[in-house]
Amino acid sequence: MDKTTLDKINKFTRRDFSQEELYTFSVILCDNDIDRDGERFSDEALESLKTLFIGKTGIFDHNASSSNQNARIFDTEIISDDSRTTKHGTTYKYLKGTAYMIRTDENKNLISEIDGGIKKEVSISCCADEKLCSVCENTISSCIHEKGKYYNGKLCHTILNKISDAYEWSFVAVPSQVNAGVTKHFSDADEKIYHSSQESDNEKQLRRDIRRLAYFSGGRTAAAAAELSAKNLNAVQLAELKKSYERLCSHNGIRVQLMTEKSETDNNSYTLR
Repeated sequence: MDKTTLDKINKFTRRDFSQEELYTFSVILCDNDIDRDGERFSDEALESLKTLFIGKTGIFDHNASSSNQNARIFDTEIISDDSRTTKHGTTYKYLKGTAYMIRTDENKNLISEIDGGIKKEVSISCCADEKLCSVCENTISSCIHEKGKYYNGKLCHTILNKISDAYEWSFVAVPSQVNAGVTKHFSDADEKIYHSSQESDNEKQLRRDIRRLAYFSGGRTAAAAAELSAKNLNAVQLAELKKSYERLCSHNGIRVQLMTEKSETDNNSYTLR
């Protein structure tokens, strides 16, 4: 650990710490690819998050308690990977954060779990003030295009822009994004329900989400029952059923970050896929 790194960390401490007292690790916080919700961060949003996440605390399962704090981001960097292309055809970019912890007897097991790849997936919580349609580039509240459908061969998705705040980042068991876990906070007016009456990728994903939520709320039996209940439902009904399971999990104090069932080949150390 060089002096520049130590200086960055010690900006957040009340006294100067030595290299031997500190543990550092990196996380992929988020990226510019389309996630399982049909949304992605704009390049502008990534630049905003790069600044906003400096100094943000790391917790567990988005449980905003001071006793739950375990690390802090002291440096960020946007990395472009020219060998990868996003689903919308641009160069893949991601926001990497570097975090530190103070080595103590209490967190030595956590450090071992990070080193061993057990504690790896993370999810961020932030606020985006603007949501744009990828087809017409208007705000989604004023356009007619439907997220998840193809227009002239291109997948319609939502572009998240104008990030006004970054709250925290968390270790989670099941992340939501393919390459990085994201928890996004928007106003109720921005919520959108699927409207397709035909079997689609969105409906398939809703069925998977329902099965997983049911599993976390009641185990395998509940998951099997939920799968049967969802069998003949349309997209709107599936969305409502998913919301009911989300409320059930929330009532039981369970926080679940969902993700698509895809290949797990892109895992980097201590990062979300």
